[in-house]
Amino acid sequence: MGGDGILGNRDSKQSKGSIPRRRKWVKRRETWLVILGVILHAVYMLSIFDIYFKTPIVHGMDLVSPRFSAPAKRLVLLVADGLRADKFFEPDSEGNFRAPFLRSVIKNQGRWGVSHARPPTESRPGHVAIIAGFYEDPSAVTKGWKANPVEFDSVFNRSRHTFSFGSPDIVPIFCGALPHSTWNTYPHEFEDFATDASFLDEWSFDQFKSLLNRSNEDPQLKKLLQHDNLVIFLHLLGCDSNGHAHRPFSSIYLNNVKVVDHIAERVYNLLESYYKDNRTSYIFTADHGMSDKGSHGDGHPSNTDTPLVAWGAGIKHPKPISGRDHSDHVLRFVDEHLHDTPTPEEWGLNGIERVDVNQADIAPLMSTLLGLPCPVNSVGNLPLGYVDMKEVYLWGCLFMGITSFLLFLEHSPPLYHAYFAMTIFLWTQIFNEHQFIKALWRHLSGRKFNYVIKLLTTGVVSVFILEFLVHSFTERKLYTWCFLVVGAIASIYLYNLIPWRSGIPVFVCLTCWFLSLFTLMPAEIPDNNKLVIASGVIITLIGFTAKWLDLHADGNKYWLGICTHDMKQSRFPMLFHLQALMVGLSSVMVFLSTSHRTEKQELHAIHQLMNWFLAGFSMVLPLFSDNGLLSRLNSIFLGFAPTFLLLSIGYEAVFFGALALVLMAWILFENLLPYLSKGKTSSASRKNLNEHIFLENDVRYLQLSDVRIPLTFMVLFNVAFFGTGNFASIASFEISSVYRFITVFSPFLMAALLIFKLFIPFMLVMCAFSAITKLLQVQRLGCYFLVILFSDVMTIHFFFLVRNTGSWMEIGNSISHFGIVSAQVVFVLLLFALTNIYTKDIQIRSANPASRKVM
Repeated sequence: MGGDGILGNRDSKQSKGSIPRRRKWVKRRETWLVILGVILHAVYMLSIFDIYFKTPIVHGMDLVSPRFSAPAKRLVLLVADGLRADKFFEPDSEGNFRAPFLRSVIKNQGRWGVSHARPPTESRPGHVAIIAGFYEDPSAVTKGWKANPVEFDSVFNRSRHTFSFGSPDIVPIFCGALPHSTWNTYPHEFEDFATDASFLDEWSFDQFKSLLNRSNEDPQLKKLLQHDNLVIFLHLLGCDSNGHAHRPFSSIYLNNVKVVDHIAERVYNLLESYYKDNRTSYIFTADHGMSDKGSHGDGHPSNTDTPLVAWGAGIKHPKPISGRDHSDHVLRFVDEHLHDTPTPEEWGLNGIERVDVNQADIAPLMSTLLGLPCPVNSVGNLPLGYVDMKEVYLWGCLFMGITSFLLFLEHSPPLYHAYFAMTIFLWTQIFNEHQFIKALWRHLSGRKFNYVIKLLTTGVVSVFILEFLVHSFTERKLYTWCFLVVGAIASIYLYNLIPWRSGIPVFVCLTCWFLSLFTLMPAEIPDNNKLVIASGVIITLIGFTAKWLDLHADGNKYWLGICTHDMKQSRFPMLFHLQALMVGLSSVMVFLSTSHRTEKQELHAIHQLMNWFLAGFSMVLPLFSDNGLLSRLNSIFLGFAPTFLLLSIGYEAVFFGALALVLMAWILFENLLPYLSKGKTSSASRKNLNEHIFLENDVRYLQLSDVRIPLTFMVLFNVAFFGTGNFASIASFEISSVYRFITVFSPFLMAALLIFKLFIPFMLVMCAFSAITKLLQVQRLGCYFLVILFSDVMTIHFFFLVRNTGSWMEIGNSISHFGIVSAQVVFVLLLFALTNIYTKDIQIRSANPASRKVM
C-alpha cells in the first residue's frame, strides 16, 4: 500500500495518468491546511489578550457625587516610590526612628497603617491603584506598562486643578493629557544609579516651593491656589533608585527615608503657613516596596507592604488601643495578607490603633476628603478608620428628626421647631468635640492644685462681675461705687510697684473718680449749652496733653510701648492742629446754632451745612494719622469729638472726655504689665513661656489672667450704655440733640443721628480694646469669644428676669434688658468691623521687645 503526502493516497487503483493531478491537489490542500492552522493558532493565541488582558475600564458610567460637604479644600499626596513599610517604621541601629516627623503625626495628629499592594508591584500599577482606585489595566502590557492604552478616570481628573512634580515615567501618565494640571518632570538623565538619588526628591519639593513663591507675584496663580478641590502630587523617586542601585539595607537607602520624612515636614509647614485655614489633607504612602536584592514586582511582603500615614482636614486623630490588635476595614487583602497581624514590637506603635487598607482604597479616601465623586472604575472601599465621620452628627440628625415629628403631631408652632433644632444642633457640636473635652480634662487633671484654685477663683470673680453688670441695668449708681473702689485699689497697687513720680498711679485714680460722677447724674439730660462749649475746651486740652506726651515721654520707660517718639517725620505734620481746630469750630457752631434756636430763629443753611461738614470730615481724618498707639487713639478721640459735641445738649459732652481718660488709664495699666512681671519671672521661666505660648506673628495663646481684658471691656462697654442716661429707656433719646443738623421733622434721619451719637462712646471703647490686644499681643478673636461667653451668662440671667406682671414700664424694661444683652453679640461684632478700619494698622513700639513677650 503506497501513500504520498500527509493526507495519504485515497485510491490506489486510479490510473497512472491521474496520479500527478492527485498529488498536486493534495499538495495544495496541505498548503492551505498549514496556512489555516497557523492562522487558527495565531487567532487563538491572541485570545488570551481578550480573555486575560482585556481592559476592565468601562466608560459611560454616571458619577456619584458625595452627599456631604468636603472637609478639605486641598489634598497633598506624597508617594515615596519603592519605600518598604518595615524600613519606614523600624528604628535604626542606634534606636532612632528614621521618620521622626511622620511618627509625631501618627502619635498626635492622624492615622496610620500598612497599604497592601497587589502584584505586579511596579511603579505604574501602584500609582494607578493609588490615584485611580483600580489595579493595573492588563491591556497596558501592549504598551510595555508605560502609556495608557485606554483613558481612565482618576482623582486628578475630578479635581479642579492638579499640581504635580516628579519622575518623567509617572507624572505624564496622569497629567500629560489633563488640561487642568500644572506639572513638570526632570529629564531621564537625572536618574543616575551611580549617585545618591535623593536629590530627585529634593527637586520635586523645590519645584513645588518655587510654585508657591511665584504665586506671590502672579495674581492668576494666587487666585488658582485659593480654589477648592486642589490636588498636589509629589512623586519622590529617590528610594526606588537607591534601592535598585544600593539595596534597601544600604545607608544611602535608609538615609533617603529621612529625606522623604523631612520633605513631608517641609511641605506641611509650607502649606500651613501659606493657607492658615486648617483645610488641607495630607496622605503619605508608597507605590511598592523593595526586596532585599533591590528588585520588586512579585507578591513578597517586602514588595507589597507599604506605609500609609494620613492627617489633616477630615482625618481622624490617633486612637489608643489596649492590645495588639488593629482595625482592618477590608474583607480581603489583595496580597493575601492575614488580618489582625500583630504590629512588630520594634516599630514602637503597638499602643496606637493601626488601620490597614488595600492600595486601591486610597483613591476613594482622597475623593471623600475633597468632596469629589470617586473615580468611576474604582474598586476600592472607603477606609472608615481614616475618615473623621461625625457620628454624635448622625445621632443628632436622628434625634432632631424624631423631635420634629413629635412636634408636628402636636401641631406645635414653627418657632418650637426652631427652638429644639438649635438646641440639638448646639449640643451636637459640643459632643462632636469630645476629643477636645477629654484633652482639656487631662490637661486640667495634670495641673497642680494651685492652678485649679486659680481657675475656680477666676470663675467666681467673673460671675460676680457679670452679676454686678446685670444689676447695673436697674441701678446706675453701682458704677459710681465701682470706679471709686477700682480707682483707689489700682492706684495703691501701682504705687507699690512703680515710682509715684511717674504720675501713672495718680492719673489712674483721678480718672476713675472723675468718671464715677456721671452715673450720679439724672438719666434725663438737662440742657446746658455752656457746659457743651466748655467740653470742647476740655477735649482740646486732653488732645494737646496726649500729643505732648507722645513726643516727649521718651524719658519715662512706662510710656515707651504706646508713644511714637522714635518715629520718623509724621506723614501729615499739621493733621493734629487741623483736628484741634475742628473741635474748636464745633464749639463755636454749638454756640451759634443754639443761640438761633433759643431766639426762635430758623437754623441758617450755612450753619447747617457747616455742622454736617465738621461732623463728616472730622471722622475721616484719623485714617491719615500716624500709626503709633497713642498717636492714633488721640486722633480717633479728636476725630469723633466734633460730631459728639454737635449732638450734645449737656453733661454728656464732658462724659466723652472722661471716658477717653479712663480708657487711656486702662491702656497704661495694661502697658505696665510686662515691666511688673519682669521682676517676678526668672529668666528660665521667661524663656519657657516664650517657647510655649506664642503663635505665629508674635501672637500668643490666651492665658488665664487674660480674662481681665474682656471683663474690663464689658464694664466699660456698659458704662458707655449708662454713663449718660438709661439706654434701655426711651426717655434717654432727647430729640433736641439733632436740632443742630436738622429742624424739619424727619423720623428716620433723626433716629439715625440719635443712634449714631450713642455709638460714638462704644467706638472709643472698641478702639481701646483693639489697641490693648495689639499691645499685649493676644488674639482679639479669642477675647471676642470670651465676650460672647460672658454676654450669654448675662442673657441667661435676664431671661429669668423677664416679667409678665406689673406695670407696662416694668414689663417693657425687662423685655428690653433681655433684648439688649441678647443683641450684644451681633452689636459688638459690628463695632469690631467698624473700629478695625481705624485700628488695623496700629503698630506697637517697644525699647525691649524681649521683655514685652514675657507677660
